[in-house]
Amino acid sequence: MRPVSEFFLRISAKSYLWLLIAIMAVGLCALNEYLPENGRPLPGDEWLRDQFVQLRAKDRAEERLALIDIDDHSISVLGAAPWPRERIADLIEKLITEFDVRGVALDIYFEEHKDTVGDQRLAALAEHGPVVLAQAFDFDKNKQTPARNGQLTGGKSIAAFSQPELASMARATGYIANHSGLSKARYVSNIGFVPDLDGTLRRIPVQTRFEGKVYSELSRALLECCSKLNANQLFAHKSRFSDVDENGFSRVEYSRTLSSYEVVPALSVLQDTVPLEALRGKYIIIGSSSLALADRVPTPLWYSTSGFLVHAQALSTMLDEHEGRSYVKWPGRLIALLFTVLTAGMAMFMFPRFSAWTNTLMLGLASATWVALAYLVVDHDMWFSPVGPLAANFFLLAVAVPFGWQTAQRKSRRLLGTLQQYVAKAVVQELLRSDLKDPLAPRQLHVTTLIADMEGYTSQVENLPMEGAANLTREFLECLTGPVLAKGGTLDKYTGDGLVAFWGAPLPVENHADLALDAAIEIVRNVRKLSAQYEQQGRKKIRVRIGIESGIAIAGDFGSSFRSIYTAVGDSVNTASRLEDAARHYPHDIIIGKGTVEGSTRHQFQALGERLLKGKEKPTTIYTVEVTA
Repeated sequence: MRPVSEFFLRISAKSYLWLLIAIMAVGLCALNEYLPENGRPLPGDEWLRDQFVQLRAKDRAEERLALIDIDDHSISVLGAAPWPRERIADLIEKLITEFDVRGVALDIYFEEHKDTVGDQRLAALAEHGPVVLAQAFDFDKNKQTPARNGQLTGGKSIAAFSQPELASMARATGYIANHSGLSKARYVSNIGFVPDLDGTLRRIPVQTRFEGKVYSELSRALLECCSKLNANQLFAHKSRFSDVDENGFSRVEYSRTLSSYEVVPALSVLQDTVPLEALRGKYIIIGSSSLALADRVPTPLWYSTSGFLVHAQALSTMLDEHEGRSYVKWPGRLIALLFTVLTAGMAMFMFPRFSAWTNTLMLGLASATWVALAYLVVDHDMWFSPVGPLAANFFLLAVAVPFGWQTAQRKSRRLLGTLQQYVAKAVVQELLRSDLKDPLAPRQLHVTTLIADMEGYTSQVENLPMEGAANLTREFLECLTGPVLAKGGTLDKYTGDGLVAFWGAPLPVENHADLALDAAIEIVRNVRKLSAQYEQQGRKKIRVRIGIESGIAIAGDFGSSFRSIYTAVGDSVNTASRLEDAARHYPHDIIIGKGTVEGSTRHQFQALGERLLKGKEKPTTIYTVEVTA
């Protein structure tokens, strides 16, 4: 009887172990679902939502509204922005009187300016016409001195709203408003927003509280101004814009592709080259796509979207809802949690009984099913975590793989994880097929080292904004890295504005000198192409300096118990660095040492004489190689 009881005890212990694993998976999902967005432990929600947005966006013409664009062509013909107020007034008057539009909203605010006639006309239009002006609220709670520019206008008293309504509104801390001459405008909207941490604009404050008043976002204000219905009738239905986050912001639906919107250049309106029927009876938003005005933001649909297109997306959603499309709120968090419970239950049953491949297939199918279900749910719940169940599945997969299989694959995973950072894929595959007991152990090998960096990097970036400097560095390093990996090189490290690479390790290569030279030539071509693009944009020319030398070096995994790196050390490596530094004194981009010249079999070289390199006691003969276009 005792062996039987022990058997059942062992079975029970295993069952408890699988139950514990299942509970941990469900708990991981629950954490991501029920913690606030900024406190969720797992990233990826916004990325996955963006993919859904792109799949869901329809390319159907939006015939209820049109966008008037103060674009680069209009500016080049009529003059630089900001335009005179009188010209803006001409544009609005034409739209209202000649095109008989329903109403006009401006995604522009007007600071104090000496244009008396234009300002008087704008003030009259804003006071008596179907015109919505704009002011931008600031929502940064960390500013010690919030912006208070211009004269704040419009807004409704908070007394007109219930406490639940007020609690769901965004709270502003400052503003940039129009000048006092426009203070009698009947409708003034908010065009301020807060992008997500990655810079993407996914949500807007549809209603904003500030000092006892409530202000509507531009698209809502345009409907309030120009619809035949009053505000209570317009927004009595359940709207997706009433579903807000903890800061009072609602997600923009982005239901249409950007090409769905009719965008008319302002020049065409002013010069009467637009058919009257093209704009008659439509809601109009005036904004600018001009790069000079910098009113562009990343959105899930495109990395650089004109700001007034975001307001157009919000207006489309409001019009859809007004015409009968209702927003039905689903319990997204509960759906995600129940799905995870079901998947974890299946895993608890299957993992002890089936092979790892079968269990992996089950989790893969469950993940695909959840992605399809999440695609439906995100349209009805804007705040649940679509990544939660996927994270739970990955957790189940990680702990369910048999320990023996993990052990057998440990060497391959370590090798792949270490070398794929800096070794070409073909080299990694060859290492996996090799009989080397420890391919990362330090060994003495004959290698060719290539060291490259940008000439005058500091002068290149000192006048650039941080984003511009980062883009320059990234594009330059891409020019360097691609040829190295394409020619089977090992990427040792990046050196800020350059890199160190070598050939001949971790696997010996007979033609390592020629491969390094091939890569160097391709790098120079890449950088020259990039430099030509920059020069066309009026930016500084860029140049790469490359030093190459071949010789004996010790290559292996060096470091400490805290951190290690696969690298090569030796006199030839130091010489390559000195040659790269010496390139600043020559018009040639590639400076080559004698060892590489002797090891090459298919390149022609030009001798540059001897030079005493830093740290050397005797002069070194140096060479270069011609780079053809």
